[in-house]
Amino acid sequence: MLTTEGPVLVLAGAGTGKTRVITYRVAYLIEKGVPGDAILAVTFTNKAAEVMKRRIHQLLRAAGHDPSGVWISTFHSFCARLLRREAHHLDLPHDFTIFDDGDQTAIVKLAIEQLGLSDRDLTPRAVREQISDAKNRKMTADDLEAAAFDQTRRKVAQVFRAYDDILRKASGLDFDDLLLRAVELLRNPNDVLSVWSSRCQYLMVDEFQDTNPVQEELVRLLASSRRNVCVVGDEDQSIYTWRGVDAGSLKRFTDDFRTAKVIRLEENYRSTQTILDAAAAVVAHNTNRLGKRLQATLGAGHSLRFFEAPDATSEAGFICGQLSSLVRRDLNARLAVLYRTGAQSRPFEELLRRLGIRYRVVGGFSFYEREEVRNVIAYVRLLFHPQDDVAFLRALNVPPRGIGTATVAAIQARAKGTGKPLWNVIGAPEPVSGRKAGALQAFRMLIEGLQNECRGLAPAQMIKRVLDQTGYLAWVQQQDNLQSTSRAENLLELVNAVAEATEQGQTLEEILDQAALTSDADAYDETIPVSLMTLHSAKGLEFDAVFIAGLEEGLLPHGRSLDRAGDIEEERRLFYVGMTRAKQSLALSRAIYRRIYGEERLRASLPSRFLAEIPGELIEMVPGSISGPGETRRYEPDPDFSNYSSHRSPARSASRTSYGRPGQTRAVRPSSNPLVGMRVRHPKYGVGTILEVEGEGEDRKLTVSFQDYGAKKLVERYANLRLA
Repeated sequence: MLTTEGPVLVLAGAGTGKTRVITYRVAYLIEKGVPGDAILAVTFTNKAAEVMKRRIHQLLRAAGHDPSGVWISTFHSFCARLLRREAHHLDLPHDFTIFDDGDQTAIVKLAIEQLGLSDRDLTPRAVREQISDAKNRKMTADDLEAAAFDQTRRKVAQVFRAYDDILRKASGLDFDDLLLRAVELLRNPNDVLSVWSSRCQYLMVDEFQDTNPVQEELVRLLASSRRNVCVVGDEDQSIYTWRGVDAGSLKRFTDDFRTAKVIRLEENYRSTQTILDAAAAVVAHNTNRLGKRLQATLGAGHSLRFFEAPDATSEAGFICGQLSSLVRRDLNARLAVLYRTGAQSRPFEELLRRLGIRYRVVGGFSFYEREEVRNVIAYVRLLFHPQDDVAFLRALNVPPRGIGTATVAAIQARAKGTGKPLWNVIGAPEPVSGRKAGALQAFRMLIEGLQNECRGLAPAQMIKRVLDQTGYLAWVQQQDNLQSTSRAENLLELVNAVAEATEQGQTLEEILDQAALTSDADAYDETIPVSLMTLHSAKGLEFDAVFIAGLEEGLLPHGRSLDRAGDIEEERRLFYVGMTRAKQSLALSRAIYRRIYGEERLRASLPSRFLAEIPGELIEMVPGSISGPGETRRYEPDPDFSNYSSHRSPARSASRTSYGRPGQTRAVRPSSNPLVGMRVRHPKYGVGTILEVEGEGEDRKLTVSFQDYGAKKLVERYANLRLA
């Protein structure tokens, strides 16, 4: 980095050492005689800033230079410092308060209450996220109201206006205000801009592709005088549009600074050339890229591998089997399973636990530890054991029913005085005074109604009824943000998990026990070999071997992205990020059939369009895969095949069943058990054929294929079967 004067754009591909560019450039400037206090290096997180600061200090001390003057900061810390010194220009007190995320949520809640609005439709956290998104896009409350297309968004705009008023009266700024007010300050007709642009003679920005419009403008203003600005980033790793990041910031930088020198870092120290070529071929389908060609220092490496499984359980079986082999071969190997949505972790978690392989869920909670999953399980526990105070308190105000802490404290006090469970207290006449008594009675009636409705229902149907009747699923789905979408997907995946467990012969009690036993997340431990995470959480990490699961249309790319070309491009960048996490080995997989919201039949899917974008010579089909990665024919649901395969392990499927191509007959190999092939009648499912017998005696399980319902695994003594 010998170019020190004028604008510079460093296109640094994955694994090329982006942070190293900043650290060595700072050290070079100091060595050239530039004063440390004339240099400002900016990044996004405190952790990244600390890493950068440590590396710069080590370099400078090793060269005999004083590192103390160099300013290394996050965007928000820089703006806070700027505003503290120049607050009088904005009629802002120097001792203004900075409100963190928790404070902001509390202020939103206060604004909702002041406006007399219901927090059933406007949850404080969701509204806070919408306000933040608007501010990141430089929108005011008036702008948001003008753009509102329904009553809920108009209410959000009202809350936005009241929220800002509360902040102003408290002499406070939220995180987004720090950026907005700093830009306002630098744009005002005063000498502040000239002073600070002179102070920041050499400006460097890491991960520039992640800047939002406000941060981009801040950089333009600070660099407007001397134009000694160097930004480093990778356009193909811009994956945060949902955070207000406007994709294309690197391209816009070349428009704003037309004399910018573009330097491409194309030597990759992480991945093999095959992995890099495959990732590059995929992301090349995006438009308006500056482009680069990564060269691996590790050599060509092995081909990518592709496995097409009949269903999600078999997909998890293939991946976990591979993980088991890799762990046995090398105890120090670091392995990752990546997926698009957090709900996809569930089958991997369950199988890894059965195999005794240690894992951690990165960037989230273990499936059964997630708040929304625990809330629904609390409802189910309450149906069977209404005296369970822990389940009662968890379910009481989920979704919000206006039952606050004072009301809860009152019924807890009465329960303590009488020695009775909380359920009994709210069943007594006037458990509390005032209108809250009605809310408590309504909750009790809801639970009693569910107890009657769910009597005799299959466990998965019971979960669906709870989600519907409580309004919990609808409430989560109404929150218009990515986090709520993920929570809704987890709720639907819970229905799938219960349906599959029931088919495998588990009772509801056993399912609930499993959820309780797996609710404690593994503590973070660097020695844990397997990491499970979403593709978003994987950014910035690297692993010896990576498995990317769920390469299906509607999953990756996600169903929310299918209507807009820009969203598809972001999904493609997300896939690129996942691919370039792999150092030595990359495997891709998909399931032909995947259970949707506990349906009786599995739903067929199409392969992800991204698979066809990988050159055929770079990827090979794993033995046992149903088809190759480039095949895009449509699979139609087959009730025998799809449901039967959903509860079989890959090992059993391989030994007893051979699956032909779609449209071919599936042949079941002969079995020595005389029951196999026998026709039986079930009181609900009708006539079916026994496909498999497991175990002996009273606990014997039969897999029976029914014409209208597909294959079911039944415990014989409870199935009430008769010869047909």
